[in-house]
Amino acid sequence: MDRFLLDLKISRPGLWFPTIWIYLVPFGNQEDFLQSFTFWAGLLFVSFPLNYLVYGLNDYKDFDADKINQRKGNYLFGAKANKEQLKSILGRISLVILPFVVVFTMLSGVKMLILLIVMVFVNIIYNFEPFRLKGRPPFEILMQSGYVLTAFFCILLNELPTLPWQTVIYLALFAFQAHIAGEIMDIEPDRQAGKATTAVVLGRKKTKILMLVLLVVESYLLLHWFNDLVLASFLMLFSIWLILDAFFIFKDKPYSQKQMLLFGYAINISAILSMIWVLYSAKLLEVQ
Repeated sequence: MDRFLLDLKISRPGLWFPTIWIYLVPFGNQEDFLQSFTFWAGLLFVSFPLNYLVYGLNDYKDFDADKINQRKGNYLFGAKANKEQLKSILGRISLVILPFVVVFTMLSGVKMLILLIVMVFVNIIYNFEPFRLKGRPPFEILMQSGYVLTAFFCILLNELPTLPWQTVIYLALFAFQAHIAGEIMDIEPDRQAGKATTAVVLGRKKTKILMLVLLVVESYLLLHWFNDLVLASFLMLFSIWLILDAFFIFKDKPYSQKQMLLFGYAINISAILSMIWVLYSAKLLEVQ
């Protein structure tokens, strides 16, 4: 049980929302999908197994930064595992992922096998030498577009219509924004561990401005492409908060551990509400 709880913590349940959010988007125009086996199998996969792969590889290669990171050590932001606990994680990731690869390949064919291999490969070049793109800003942000593969996985598994290209671009921007938020919180431990990120290079305030630009662009695209006033308004409210944060409240100061936990819970609540809206409205599937 202790081993399972550690692995669950490594998968960072508080950060499952990007994969779940993106997985749900293609279901916006569907009826009775909650009665589908493939829906629930896919949802299960993009929750624990996929995030265990993503963050397990991350923890395996980022031990030095994680051990001094004050926001780690919980189910929201991830475990503070020691080297002994991480020693066997590559094998455990394989044991978790491989059954899903077999089942999904049986259900959806060789295209699914290729897609799942690509998803694994993206995480390998992100974390491991000689590529290790996570240490080569700004490529570590651009690599977050790999999260969009979750939508393609959903479409192939559930035999859903292809997404408009505008939706794919929006989902990539969503993934960029979510990743930058984490980098802002981790500037001090990343810098201390000698880890290069865009936030370390730019500094906290400039990175917040970069995130603000992304939010404004996303809001504009939501209105221009999808006529989604609800989601656009939500992002604009977030933008107003970020302006207050960057220029009047925190500025260049780091957040405390309690503040980061509060932000983490707020982000998850916002993600759940926006998931409901995305499913209900199907706006991201209807280009104006």
